[in-house]
Amino acid sequence: MKVAIIGGGIMGCATALALVERGCEVVVLERAVPGAEASSAAAGILGAQLELHGRGEDVELYLRARTAWAPWARSLGEATGIDVGYRACGALRLAFNAEQHAQLDRDVSWQREHGLHAESVDGHRARQVEPALSGDVVAAAYFPDDAQVDPPSLLRALMAALARDPRAEVRGGTTVERLLLDRDRCVGVKLDEGEVRADATVLAAGSWSSLVPGVPPSMPAVRPVRGQIVQLDERPPSVRAIVFGAGGYLVPRGDGRVLCGSTMEHAGFRREVTASGVHAILGSALACVPGLGGAQVVATWSNFRPHAHGDRPLVGASALPGLFLATGHHRNGILLSKVTSDEVAAAITGSLPVTG
Repeated sequence: MKVAIIGGGIMGCATALALVERGCEVVVLERAVPGAEASSAAAGILGAQLELHGRGEDVELYLRARTAWAPWARSLGEATGIDVGYRACGALRLAFNAEQHAQLDRDVSWQREHGLHAESVDGHRARQVEPALSGDVVAAAYFPDDAQVDPPSLLRALMAALARDPRAEVRGGTTVERLLLDRDRCVGVKLDEGEVRADATVLAAGSWSSLVPGVPPSMPAVRPVRGQIVQLDERPPSVRAIVFGAGGYLVPRGDGRVLCGSTMEHAGFRREVTASGVHAILGSALACVPGLGGAQVVATWSNFRPHAHGDRPLVGASALPGLFLATGHHRNGILLSKVTSDEVAAAITGSLPVTG
């Protein structure tokens, strides 16, 4: 079975790897450099509990997604020698006033009722977990099982694993002009330099998914939501856990790098890093951890989260036979990448056994 995958980010490459493990031949088609879009720009938060927000329908999926990460990171490291930066570092969501404290208590109670490991702590206990937190923090929700990964390292590992498999081909600088249709079935893609015929085609083009000609009109639209990030460097590192609060987050890599984010902007495909965005991000970061005021600003960047209309990821078979979807994950693409790739690969191959 041959599969064409539109999009060479983490979602497309993870799906390609899941397919070759099931014996398929795959070709990954990327219009630019593989992983140059949202995949490399993401903070890599595996916030299964941070992102629940009282949505009971997501509990099983998010926990399954987080559970899949430790063995996946280990297997990628063993296969390629690349550490993808997986760390079960825990996460804190902060409260700075009584109203926020009450909301955190409700969220923690809801999660504990669903059997999740969560703790509501006062400001003193929060600072025992993270001593660098601001004295203005009055309480926190503590999720010790949430984790993180380094997306650029993850992408390098996926690319290395695909490069080692003769059944996989990755083409950069390749423009997909349209889907190929035959008797109302997708049979591959038309490229600027020819065609790729395939038994199945996977749309994993992130925020550009709705722009591929031939995509069925019934597919919910996928739109870009810009997010800006500021990277700081502090020596020695003062923060260990992921910290959410005051309108933003901190993701400490453990080696002195701290990713601070992020904006949520409907700005089309404008990739600018703006003064107001950086101001808001750093203001939030310093409200959480004032000591970061002495850290060095190392880099800033922005990219686009693919947000599907209806606020649900688009995963699995589409309305067009032969076309499968792996897009629209918005804030949770990294968290859901492994379970999405497995689900799409299973949908394509059916009961074919995994061959390794």
